[in-house]
Amino acid sequence: MTIKMYQIDAFTDKVFTGNPAAVCPLDEWLDDEMMQHIAQENNLAETAFFVRNKDEYQIRWFTPTKEVDLCGHATLASAYVIFKHLDKTIDTIKFTSTSGPLYVNQENGKIALDFPSIPPVDCKMPAYLTQALGSEPDNIMSCNNYLAVFASEKQIADISPDFSLLCKLDLQGVIITAPGKNEDFVSRYFAPKYGIPEDPVTGSAHCTLIPYWAERLNKTHLTAKQISRRSGKLFCTDLGDRVKIAGYAVEYLSGNIEV
Repeated sequence: MTIKMYQIDAFTDKVFTGNPAAVCPLDEWLDDEMMQHIAQENNLAETAFFVRNKDEYQIRWFTPTKEVDLCGHATLASAYVIFKHLDKTIDTIKFTSTSGPLYVNQENGKIALDFPSIPPVDCKMPAYLTQALGSEPDNIMSCNNYLAVFASEKQIADISPDFSLLCKLDLQGVIITAPGKNEDFVSRYFAPKYGIPEDPVTGSAHCTLIPYWAERLNKTHLTAKQISRRSGKLFCTDLGDRVKIAGYAVEYLSGNIEV
């Protein structure tokens, strides 16, 4: 069996930066075990698979170790492939997913994701978190991830986590964030339980970061930077029960998988 695959760097306009995602357009679904094997072999944070169903696309995302319910950068990468290679006549895509409908538009050279808002709530400091991060946050909140808020961008950049301790936490992963020097806020994201020690640029984490910072800064349009080693920039809008997460993407490779 031959499967077409693209590798796209998302939330950047330069290769070797942003977050690389593998994208596999399918005519029909493979079995789950095969998709997980492909994602494991790719060894990227996410591999996206999608199947066209009339005027919309069903999409699924796999880390090297398991399927996830929502992924921003691999959705942006999938939209890039559709816009640039599969259907150059459209400006809007509707994806259906386990997280509901996801809409994607082209906007002035950027690709904009319309995703659900996942605001955090206050919570108690979980065991191991401060030890795992090597620094105590000013505030801790939670949703599907923990959100640890710090005072400065330097604190975020300096954190070197103990991934073995982060694996003991009960939620999916940990977002760390602080006000930015040149952007409204910066962040990093760790999800070692999902086979992703540090994700380079995490669109889905901004479903939580956007409502938090929009309320804190009292503004609806925000700029954000994820300050991982590869780094990436996001253009964010708080829409109430939805968020818009926009960014650039660039193609690194295209080829075939033989399985």
